Amino acid sequence: MKKLKTKESDNKLIIVSNRLPVTISYRKGKIDVKPSPGGLASGLRSLAGRYESIWVGWPGMFDIKGPVRTSIIRLLREKNMFPLFLTKSEYKWYYEGFSNKAIWPLFHYFIEHAEYNKKSWEYYKKVNDRFLDTVLEIYTEGSIIWIQDYHLMLLPGLLRQKIPDASIGFFLHIPFPSYEIFRLLPWREEILQGLIGADLIGFHTYDYLRHFLSSIKHILGVEHFFNELLVINRVIKADTFPLGIDVDRFNESSNDIFIKQKVGSLRNRYGDKKVILSVDRLDYTKGIVQKVLAFERFLDKYPEYRGKVTLLMIVVPSRWKVEYYGKLKDELDRHVSRINSKYRSIDWLPIEYFYRSFRQEELIAFYKISDVAIVTPFRDGMNLVSKEFISTKYPDAGVLVLSEMAGSAIELSEAIIVNPNNMDELVSAIKKSMEMPISEARDRVSLMFNKLKRYDVYRWVEDFLDSLKRVKAEQEEAVSDVISETVFTKIKEMYDNANRRLFFLDYDGTLIPFFRRVKEARPDSELIRVLKDLSRENEVVLISGRDRETMDEWFSDIGVNLTGEHGAWFKKKSGSWYKLEDVDNSWKDEIRSVMEYYVDKTPGSSIEEKEFSLVWHYRGVNSDLGYIRARDLVENLSYMIAGTNLQVLEGNKVVEIKNSEIGKGRAVREWLKEIDSDFILAIGDDWTDEDMFRSLSDDGITIKVGFGSTSAKFRLRDYKEVREFIIKLMSDQGE
Repeated sequence: MKKLKTKESDNKLIIVSNRLPVTISYRKGKIDVKPSPGGLASGLRSLAGRYESIWVGWPGMFDIKGPVRTSIIRLLREKNMFPLFLTKSEYKWYYEGFSNKAIWPLFHYFIEHAEYNKKSWEYYKKVNDRFLDTVLEIYTEGSIIWIQDYHLMLLPGLLRQKIPDASIGFFLHIPFPSYEIFRLLPWREEILQGLIGADLIGFHTYDYLRHFLSSIKHILGVEHFFNELLVINRVIKADTFPLGIDVDRFNESSNDIFIKQKVGSLRNRYGDKKVILSVDRLDYTKGIVQKVLAFERFLDKYPEYRGKVTLLMIVVPSRWKVEYYGKLKDELDRHVSRINSKYRSIDWLPIEYFYRSFRQEELIAFYKISDVAIVTPFRDGMNLVSKEFISTKYPDAGVLVLSEMAGSAIELSEAIIVNPNNMDELVSAIKKSMEMPISEARDRVSLMFNKLKRYDVYRWVEDFLDSLKRVKAEQEEAVSDVISETVFTKIKEMYDNANRRLFFLDYDGTLIPFFRRVKEARPDSELIRVLKDLSRENEVVLISGRDRETMDEWFSDIGVNLTGEHGAWFKKKSGSWYKLEDVDNSWKDEIRSVMEYYVDKTPGSSIEEKEFSLVWHYRGVNSDLGYIRARDLVENLSYMIAGTNLQVLEGNKVVEIKNSEIGKGRAVREWLKEIDSDFILAIGDDWTDEDMFRSLSDDGITIKVGFGSTSAKFRLRDYKEVREFIIKLMSDQGE
């Protein structure tokens, strides 16, 4: 990909999250600070050599005073952490209130639990303002700011107001709901305005991204061009970055002495019984009660498994002061007690239930001895338990039963995927997991493990930050503007004073809008009239990706020169079609590595290698996601090949790259040999036209239609402005 120029200050990374990645205890006058386990913290530690990382967040303690506070601040500063101490009122209303009683249930589709309290909203704004002040204290020009999760959705916008040129990224770790759900939030506009203060907004899956783009369009009226949004003349991007884990930490855990001992103890405990593992935080989004009821129905329906399988349930306490969670805990306790009373025997307990948290090493031991992991949330942003289980099991056999509502289901498609609301499907999945052949289970684990290994937490972090840098580079390099009256007057003067004028005009998206069906893009009467008028006193070249037959049918009798199939074929207005040849393949290895990156990031896509080109196919990808990925790939390749002899082409569910000798740049150079001119103007709308722009001399006038980064000098908004511009250019008075 294109190498970016960075300043030394660009290496300062400020991570902002609700909590610092540490646990602080204060006992008998001694302060103890321990790192908290977690994928994000692990991934960011891997950047120690590339960035000076500073973390801003709440240390988990309330606004304490005096020497203890001073000592905690000093200890955290030594670890490059800047604490923001919350008061008990702030914690109650900002965290327990708005964050977890409004945003959390709404974004997880539990609208019946959502509370829209004006006081909690005011505290949410207040705490976001406090985070703003803390970040501003440590920010220096060129620093990168990366904001994490739903607690701080106003912060990007607040920072943008104070430091307009800052590099700001935001990542949402929970789902983003559909527009119809999100619009229920009374403060929906303020939340979206906060988010679009970022330069790059990240989500786990394409569904969340799609919902966000829909909400932005319907609520703020901001249009998006694939995954780009133009916000007050600033192009920002939204994209998917599925959070990974430290795969090696889990996979290589067999060497840990504590884990070895724990595994041995657990194997002795369960003997030859099958173990189904369930690990969840206590939350109504996790489907815990339904999971227990499904296990009960499984034992009812298949009595031969009684005494042979145990459901090992680990439920981590969470928000126990919130009423919903207390009721959920009581309901879960009743069902577990009832089922155990119903089925237990002297040497068998159907459900072993732990309501407590475990150290990571202990969880790994549970993963190792379990035959099946059942992860069935009603809605989950990603769910790392599923990834931890697979990473721990490889290369051994293991079966993952996974909810289709978990973000990880898109990546881990070899799991047994279920609808958590379908009890019969859950029961069938448990039965299938019990009977799956070891060879099949091992093969499935292997396939899933390889995916997780390729896109682990370290790559996730680097992918996001590299994408953020590319966005900033595009913003800095996008110097072209919509043509003003002053600029038009200068172009008109050049046009009037020229003797031999040459126009290069793209067709689709430039002279005519896009249509769902190709043949519907036939030129209308106004366009035919404009082209005929333009060609009377000027040389006009229509340069398009259309085939020769179509171009002949539409334009053969209006006096224009034609170039078809992106520069493969040429036809003078009074001649026949001809083509040129090309052969160089030395570029393939470097481009192949870029395409392999997109294959890894886009399940269902593949690479095809032809004699003179490489093709990225995405027919097997969700259609909308495929188009977004294709645009992103074309954009990155366009940066990468700047100044080379390569050309990127887009087709039906494919992106193809080949020598520019068969592209629009080559076509322009050929026409310049044939037609002498002292005024050259080129207009195009997409990436295939960038090579055309670059091929013209400094004296050429190049115009991009629409928004997005470009090599063109000027810009028009759409095909209507293009027609108006041409008509005005030909007029006697320029009116």
